[in-house]
Amino acid sequence: MKRGLPSCFAVVLSAVCSLRAAGPGEAGSISREALEARLSRAVTMEGMLHGHGDLDDQVRYLRDIGARFAGRTLYLWGNEHNLDALLTLARPAAARVHAALPDLILQAAEFEIVTTRVDEVAVPARAFVAFGLPFEDRRFSYTSMLYEDGYLKNHWGKDASVPDMSRVETQLWFYTLGMNYVDVGVEAIHFGQVSVMDRRDPGHVHWRAVLDRLRTYARLHARRGFVIVDAHVPTGGIVDDGRLLFDFHSFPMRIDEVADRPHEGVLKVGYRDSLYGRSKGGITPSGWECAHLPYLVELDNFGPSGRGGQNIGGSWIWGYDEITWFAHQSETSRADWLRYAWNWVREHDSAGFVQMPGSRTIAVPVGEKTWYWAMNPSPACPDGFGDEDVIKSIWAGKSDQP
Repeated sequence: MKRGLPSCFAVVLSAVCSLRAAGPGEAGSISREALEARLSRAVTMEGMLHGHGDLDDQVRYLRDIGARFAGRTLYLWGNEHNLDALLTLARPAAARVHAALPDLILQAAEFEIVTTRVDEVAVPARAFVAFGLPFEDRRFSYTSMLYEDGYLKNHWGKDASVPDMSRVETQLWFYTLGMNYVDVGVEAIHFGQVSVMDRRDPGHVHWRAVLDRLRTYARLHARRGFVIVDAHVPTGGIVDDGRLLFDFHSFPMRIDEVADRPHEGVLKVGYRDSLYGRSKGGITPSGWECAHLPYLVELDNFGPSGRGGQNIGGSWIWGYDEITWFAHQSETSRADWLRYAWNWVREHDSAGFVQMPGSRTIAVPVGEKTWYWAMNPSPACPDGFGDEDVIKSIWAGKSDQP
């Protein structure tokens, strides 16, 4: 008589099988069906693995709304010397999340910044091995990561610059971050504004080599044998000889002001560099082909303009970045707008999905609230904005209901 699998093991096995779903591509690939199932239930949970906020309540929130992809849970923005401390926090946090939600994909991020604090971080031996380089007992070199002609040096302030991916030192650093994130339990990595880092890599040879190494590492060490990667793609994506660089694309929502209706915003095909209808297709890293690669649009954060509430044009929405504008709306307006945005994107581009808000920095406080939390207010999250129920209802197929 055969015994059934223990229920907990069956859940994990089901998750593993779904992510290694068949279709063209080598081991560790993800099918379009499995990918879209995650993107259709994606939510931003900025810094969730950093010890920011009540982790148990964040897990409760993710379970309640039915999330399957948690974005930007782990990242550095400069402060590279804090890497070990960050990883020490993140490992047990990721284990707790996965124990409760074994199917959830956690995403980390590697951004377009490097500072002089990277000089304090040792280059690991395994990075040299992966690149076929002789081992050196040394630390990373900030100056060896920069554009030699000074392009975007100090772009983020003194001693904080945009790195050049054509330089081996930059490749070693991004690979090292990726290895560490995979070891924590991350299965997706966002790479920010890739285009500003590839000025000397027109064929994306160096980017592709770094990502290929990370995918190889993930096949051996990731919790389910793979990692999926994305980046913001203002040109619609990166394709070389018919091969897509990323597993999916992402971009800000790009919300346009309704000029005669203060504080209101709408989505438009063709507005500025919005991604709607423009996600490029080709052969994915998993081996399947598409006319338009699936993508996420998010309520992005990029800081204060100093002119909040004013129609100043550019990428600002009424003088705010996107998540700050959203947070400054009334609860009813936020609910209505999320329903509108979800329906609008699905109607105008079947490749696109709205990444729902969950946890994100806001540039201008809302009253005394300095961080956006979608959760319903509670002792665990007293500053919750109360958008949990509407997100849950949208994903439950009730996006037209008030």
